[in-house]
Amino acid sequence: MKLIIQVPCLNEASTLAIAINALPRSVPGFDEVEWLVVDDGSTDNTAQLAKELGVDHVVRHPVNRGLAAAFMTGLHTCLRLGADVIVNTDADNQYQALDIPLLTAPVLDGSADMVIGARPIDDTAHFSWIKKKLQRIGSWAVRAASKTSVTDAPSGFRAISRETAMRLNVFNAYTYTLETIIQAGLSNLRVISVAVRTNDDLRPSRLVKSISSYVRRSLVTILRVFLIYRPVVVLFWPGLLFSLIGVASLLRFLYFYAFGDGGGGHVQSLVLGALCVTLGALMFALAILAEILSVNRKLLEQVAYRVQTLEHRIRPEPVASRQGSNAAPTAESGAPPAS
Repeated sequence: MKLIIQVPCLNEASTLAIAINALPRSVPGFDEVEWLVVDDGSTDNTAQLAKELGVDHVVRHPVNRGLAAAFMTGLHTCLRLGADVIVNTDADNQYQALDIPLLTAPVLDGSADMVIGARPIDDTAHFSWIKKKLQRIGSWAVRAASKTSVTDAPSGFRAISRETAMRLNVFNAYTYTLETIIQAGLSNLRVISVAVRTNDDLRPSRLVKSISSYVRRSLVTILRVFLIYRPVVVLFWPGLLFSLIGVASLLRFLYFYAFGDGGGGHVQSLVLGALCVTLGALMFALAILAEILSVNRKLLEQVAYRVQTLEHRIRPEPVASRQGSNAAPTAESGAPPAS
């Protein structure tokens, strides 16, 4: 059994040594433990430093493509290297590497496909009160959208089985954390949380530049993924609401037309009713089309999964970036292939 610990990086020369030196070289249940650094177009010497620190594999994006792209590049590289389980962690040493066995154990015993490390949010000193509350609200929204019991959705400390890694797709360039949980949950993959410990803050978060921006981007991500995987729910209920409002308005107009003043003075109800009924009908039509497209998406996902299964099982370790290499084909191709 092989475990690969991947570390997405962007200009992490000041903290990378601390994070890498904390990583284990042996984890219970695994015969091999290797390290992978994904350099997302850093302008400092992050990639060179990773090699000097003894990292087994270093892949590098020629330009910055975003955290989600770096995460997916790491997954595809790990698959090509023959990883049975992949652990993702941060380069700022936020998470205690000693807790990696807690993440991998449920994957090894077959009780989970993805394990998310739940941070002690309430006990984290550098999290402001509003950030703690927003973390709770955001995790609740992800649980509702994904039908999982994840307690810390934004956590990047996670273990992923090989089969799950081949099924994941990330459409959002901003972050992978929320999208992968919702996608996995709605794809009937088993996602659980385990409590993990964190280290002292070494630098401010680069992902959360402002609370309002993070909330806005997170809500858009949740809505997009929900629209992709549950389009009927997203479109049917608003369509039903518009239809009911429209029917009620039309009935009001007809009542006054039949028993009142012939409808005079109530034309607004007629216009509103016609508009709402039209919007409702359009949403119902879109829901039907979206459901048909979702069937096509599922078929394409199955094809992509089978292609990856053949690729990674026939060529378990094709052109991996071992000590001294700069980039794997995935990193140079412009975007990771679809899972």
